[in-house]
Amino acid sequence: MQDAAQRLKTIAEQLLGAELPVRLRAWDGSEAGPPDAPVLVVRSRRALRRLLWKPGELGLARAWVAGDLDVDGDLYEALDVMAGLIWEHDDEAPRRSLVQALKDPEVRTGVAELLKLAGPFLPPSPPAEEMRRTGRLHLHTKGSDKRAISHHYDVGNDFYELVLGPSMVYSCAYWQDPGSPDATLENAQRDKLELISRKLGLRPGMRLLDVGCGWGSMAVHAAREHGVTVVGVTLSQEQAAYARKRVAEEGLTDRVEIRVQDYRDVRDGPYDAISSIGMAEHVGSERYLEYASDLYALLRPGGRLLNHQIARRPQQDESAYEVDEFIDAYVFPDGELAPVGTTAALLERAGFEVRDVEAIREHYALTLRQWVRNLEAGWKDALKLVSPGRARIWRLYMAASALSFERNRIGVNQILAVKTAPSGASDMALRARTWN
Repeated sequence: MQDAAQRLKTIAEQLLGAELPVRLRAWDGSEAGPPDAPVLVVRSRRALRRLLWKPGELGLARAWVAGDLDVDGDLYEALDVMAGLIWEHDDEAPRRSLVQALKDPEVRTGVAELLKLAGPFLPPSPPAEEMRRTGRLHLHTKGSDKRAISHHYDVGNDFYELVLGPSMVYSCAYWQDPGSPDATLENAQRDKLELISRKLGLRPGMRLLDVGCGWGSMAVHAAREHGVTVVGVTLSQEQAAYARKRVAEEGLTDRVEIRVQDYRDVRDGPYDAISSIGMAEHVGSERYLEYASDLYALLRPGGRLLNHQIARRPQQDESAYEVDEFIDAYVFPDGELAPVGTTAALLERAGFEVRDVEAIREHYALTLRQWVRNLEAGWKDALKLVSPGRARIWRLYMAASALSFERNRIGVNQILAVKTAPSGASDMALRARTWN
């Protein structure tokens, strides 16, 4: 009888209808596949049971998080070569459905063989790190948003410090010259905060609302460097506690207030400027116009909004868009991405005038690769701060996201919008991009 790895390779190629681009190493120590390819390690038969009970990305994600699947070697290379089989679909040659595939006698034989190889066919429990659902998805009520934010952010500030570094900025950095000796993550994040400050035209005496303020980095920067008064809002208790401590250490308690508050509950406008950095992905398509309208109402005439947001590529049939199963279950529950054109249109429907859009997609790939390096360098410490499953989630999510930005599967954009006065005055310079 063939060893486990060769049997798995044969079955996988029958089911996929293509050659496997990785080498397989099975739980019995056997290997099969191209000798120079990245190695996908199947540590347990339980990985097969997870895939049989939940075919597709969620089954693979559960196996990865539980440690039943691993990669030996370069994770980026492994994800890159597997992307065409798992995540990417060719519109001109769509992949056959499971029902269509099962009409093929070879595929039916492969499934039967996989069932035998998987062992006792009981469904493994999902990993503890998986978000447990209690109702319909993507409603984006205040309660569901608070639970989703807590799931992602309330996992320990020490873990985030290890990954993000001293800046504690959890969004795309701005790399002026990636090859320079000064091109550190800390400097790139400082430059991003300064770029946003200049786009918003921050000056002493102004009021800034920082929506989704995270650990307080933008609030502290704006108050310290530009003399503004800041209100930062977050739904995460742990973020708020950390941010308040930073504000106190900087001696800025008279100028910065950090609240645990939903942006929909902010009632103390008008503000001169609003920053929303890496927060709008949590809003949801059904609520986005409400989000834009709420922020518009909070600004004075001539006030500016800087909306920094990840975007997906548009689809020919937008109704066919589906949220990534791994991301939804383990990373950003209820998160949704929209094309940048959709976002700009909704901001304008709310009343804003869009004045500038800057795409910084490549900057996020550089940022994510640095975060992955931080996590891998501090792996032993990470395992003391969070569960092994949580650390594995972050490593996979960040590495896969870096590749997605590099391959232009997703992007990130800064949209600068203004609430014009009734007269039409924008308080903007005649020449665009005077902040550069």
